[in-house]
Amino acid sequence: MSEEPKTRNIGKQMRQEAFSIPNLLSYFRLLLIPLFIQLYIRGDFTEALITLAASGLSDIIDGRIARKYNMVTDLGKVLDPVADKLTQCAMMICVATRYPAMWWLLGIHVVKELIMIVVGYYVLKKTDTVNSAIWCGKLCTGVIYAVMMSHVILPNIPQSVSAASAAVCAGLIVLSLVVYTARYVRLLGGKK
Repeated sequence: MSEEPKTRNIGKQMRQEAFSIPNLLSYFRLLLIPLFIQLYIRGDFTEALITLAASGLSDIIDGRIARKYNMVTDLGKVLDPVADKLTQCAMMICVATRYPAMWWLLGIHVVKELIMIVVGYYVLKKTDTVNSAIWCGKLCTGVIYAVMMSHVILPNIPQSVSAASAAVCAGLIVLSLVVYTARYVRLLGGKK
């Protein structure tokens, strides 16, 4: 009696995971992005801030529910950061219309995320595992949210303060890239 290697049916697994509560909260965050953009463009800064706060709160809640009730899924490990990154890009683009330093921050952010997508996909193919966020990614996300939200609610921040806060965010983005890259190298080293 021979044992055949077990392979995951990723499509079936994703369909089964699609409607977990944490993933529904991630979909909700994705739906808030166009609402935030519309409110910001109209100059409804308080409402735009409330939308971001709702997005951030749902992000925290979805993570806690997933961990507490053992609802961590591979789809959620992908969907949650996608919702985070798209929200962050939307915030940076909107804020950049008033604060030019945010354009280069957006550029650094996009380059880092493209690198992470390519490397993450390579690690997935080699290890057959989807890796979740670690401390530096969470710290970076929290600081970006705080900086962008302060720019939304205080639309007259001095340009120098805006540039300094963008530099802090950029430093955290680079740190995050370095730490995640080191983690992926260790994961790949363990699979040889």
